Amino acid sequence: MISQKTEQARAVHDISCGKALRERALGRAGSPDPVPPELISKVAAEIEDHCGHRRLKCHRLAKGWTVAQAVAAAHQLVDDEHLRKVGMSERSWKDWEAGGLPSPDYQDLLCRLFATNPVELGFARDYSVTPEADGNAPLWIGEGPDGTLFEGDAACADAGSRTFTEVEATKRRDAVKLAGLAMAAPAAAAQILEQAAAEAMEFTQQAEATSLGSGTLDHLDLAVTEFNRAYSLKPPKAVFDAMMDYRRKVNALLKAKHTHQQERELLAYAGWLSELLAWLAHDLGDARTGLAFATDAFVHGQQAGHGQLCAWAMDAAASINLYEQRPAKAREAALKGLTEAPAGHPLTVRLHAQAARAAAADGDAEGFTIAFQAAEDAHRLLPPRSPRRFGMDVMPLADYALTSYPATSFIWLGEAEQARQHAEHALATYEAAPAASRSPSREAIARIDLAIAHAQLGDPDDAVTLGHQALDSARVVDSVRNRAGDLTSFLTRRYPRETAVEGLRERLAAVDAAARPALPAASSEA
Repeated sequence: MISQKTEQARAVHDISCGKALRERALGRAGSPDPVPPELISKVAAEIEDHCGHRRLKCHRLAKGWTVAQAVAAAHQLVDDEHLRKVGMSERSWKDWEAGGLPSPDYQDLLCRLFATNPVELGFARDYSVTPEADGNAPLWIGEGPDGTLFEGDAACADAGSRTFTEVEATKRRDAVKLAGLAMAAPAAAAQILEQAAAEAMEFTQQAEATSLGSGTLDHLDLAVTEFNRAYSLKPPKAVFDAMMDYRRKVNALLKAKHTHQQERELLAYAGWLSELLAWLAHDLGDARTGLAFATDAFVHGQQAGHGQLCAWAMDAAASINLYEQRPAKAREAALKGLTEAPAGHPLTVRLHAQAARAAAADGDAEGFTIAFQAAEDAHRLLPPRSPRRFGMDVMPLADYALTSYPATSFIWLGEAEQARQHAEHALATYEAAPAASRSPSREAIARIDLAIAHAQLGDPDDAVTLGHQALDSARVVDSVRNRAGDLTSFLTRRYPRETAVEGLRERLAAVDAAARPALPAASSEA
């Protein structure tokens, strides 16, 4: 098998070449189904020797997988064997095939996937000393009185013709010398080994050295879980202050002594806290802070190798940009999130719907139709069991996106009747949700969408009534006030002499004024 250095230096073949090699190899083997791992390994070696791809790619081609199929197979393996959930994405896989080194956890998963070891996938090198003969040569297991190596296969000791040359024997002795043992006296060798044992213990202690208490990570998991539950139920200001305090503490823990595994977990918790802080800042009316935390969550997700976290961060960024009337930026964030979202996850539905909503905000009816169709297609392909995020079912977030986002989109596209139908469906869906899953702010926005649709259809009275109901919500956050502003602006233009319209506009102005205290200062540590 060629070396990785040689592999990288020479031109590589098109993947069609590797596919052809696979087909020929499977044909020679009688087209077994399933293909045994040892045959996959041989095919991968042949592709590497002939085509010059890196070893991970060779194994993928030997399996006959596209990158998307390989990532899907990895996630399926995690589910089948009840392994720890991962955020592997196509982007991550492509980085690894280009020479990036996966984390130890991902290396373990990839080795399981291909039933092989890190050396065979190009993640490590094999430095063991092996005979420089052909694969049929016997093992050399002994050393004579003069230091010359001899064969261990006594049955083949005919005429002494298979002894090592002096050059080969010298190479072996030199290799052992490098270990510091071959030329040492027994007492000296024992001292070297004793010192090595002490150093090994020091290496282990250093790898395990940490400032984290035994329950710190468990405590963080519980805290992030509770913050997720509190998000829709408690005032944003109170939750923001408490969560910001935790975010600073995680930042301090990242600067302290910890193991590599703990670092990845801390990076992920930092990212999850920042993702929630992005939404809270948005709710409190500070888009700049919200986008800063969304970016922070994305970066920490990348550092932790957590694609799903990256995708959630971009979902937040897409919504914030939409409310800031930056549809192009919202669409960009949604598409960026889709490159990181796990295959077959409800988050993919939501991100496609975000892209559709952004297209509608930009007046792109065709773009909306295409993106929303992708959201519906992704929804149909979701598995029967819905994943959970910190103990909460995430499927409703996909369902809500398919009901409320098109209502808003059709309003922006001027399709009042379709907007009314979708808004009524969205409101019915929200109201039918279990109490623990209810979202007062989403219900309020659905009422405002329905109100605007009524106003567009020539019914200002129902529009005003629905507007007041929305402002009666237990959670009138910035996004609700923003959409209510759209409603009152439209009503004022269309029905300038309606007293009821002026009453709604004045009520919104009072709610706005009461909700404008400054957002708590977010430390630069975030």
